[in-house]
Amino acid sequence: MKTLKGPGLFLAQFASDEAPFNSWDSITKWAADIGYIGVQLPSWDGRLFDLNKAAGSQGYCDEILGMARQNGVEVTELSTHLQGQLVAVHPAYDSAFDGFAAPSVRANPQARQEWAVDQVKMALTASQKMGLTEMASFSGALAWPYIYPWPQRPAGLVEAAFDELAKRWRPILDHAEQMGVDICYEIHPGEDLHDGITFEMFLERVDNHPRCNMLYDPSHYVLQHLDYLANIDIYKDRIKMFHVKDAEFNPTGRQGVYGGFQSWVDRAGRFRSLGDGQVDFKAIFSQMAANDFAGWAVVEWECALKHPEDGAKEGAQFVKDHIIRVTERAFDDFADSGSDDDANRKMLGL
Repeated sequence: MKTLKGPGLFLAQFASDEAPFNSWDSITKWAADIGYIGVQLPSWDGRLFDLNKAAGSQGYCDEILGMARQNGVEVTELSTHLQGQLVAVHPAYDSAFDGFAAPSVRANPQARQEWAVDQVKMALTASQKMGLTEMASFSGALAWPYIYPWPQRPAGLVEAAFDELAKRWRPILDHAEQMGVDICYEIHPGEDLHDGITFEMFLERVDNHPRCNMLYDPSHYVLQHLDYLANIDIYKDRIKMFHVKDAEFNPTGRQGVYGGFQSWVDRAGRFRSLGDGQVDFKAIFSQMAANDFAGWAVVEWECALKHPEDGAKEGAQFVKDHIIRVTERAFDDFADSGSDDDANRKMLGL
């Protein structure tokens, strides 16, 4: 068994134009000061990181790593959630997602997709230069508008969507193999890869690619009533990243899973700061330890109620309290009477 690393913090929800969240130096000092030993870096945020420079310069990567270590944290992984989203965008979402892209490719879906693929590949290259072995991403979505079909889906629609999704990601996965980095898709509503079945549909189409893996986040499973504990055992060989995020689902006589178009505060299902929701993290950390998960426990703070800085500070201690330092020996070793083949055969009456 292995002891999880952590606590880590995903910085995407905290980066801003205000100090101490507006530079790599200051945000890593802040994270260390509130109890974190690792940070997950959003590769798209130019206030913290220059992805173009990182992909081409070992010196720049060393500078980023060195500053973080000097301030008391390690870089856990790079994230390409926003760029991965743009690898596959249904036309219904063109306007909504255009803001994720560089201004030069907006309002041009083909150019935007090519830009996104290049971005994800650059992040894989930068990950290799930084000595990182996992990278977080979204799959994007072509079939998502048809998740609850009316009128009924025409035959072959979903299959065509997943064929195309796999076609777009296969060259990226092959580049990931060259870089020695796993792509960990966050299994997430809004993405075509939103549960175990859809992940398997994609995995089959990329020929069980060894670099096609999962980012496990139980909050997204609570909100869709998926068994998040069984999921760990089913996909233990593919779960390579872990977001520690809480959620709650409290349906009423007026709304359920779909939320009635309400804001996050007023939804039956909503994300919460760690310890304020319904996720059984004691069981999750136990199963992660039993399954030899050797990665980072990274807090992704999202909550409709609590202030983010309070949630981040509390989250660091929460993860520390839940990480299990695994044992190196069995609890009943004191009663070991020794054995050999002859003794074993005698005990069996052979």
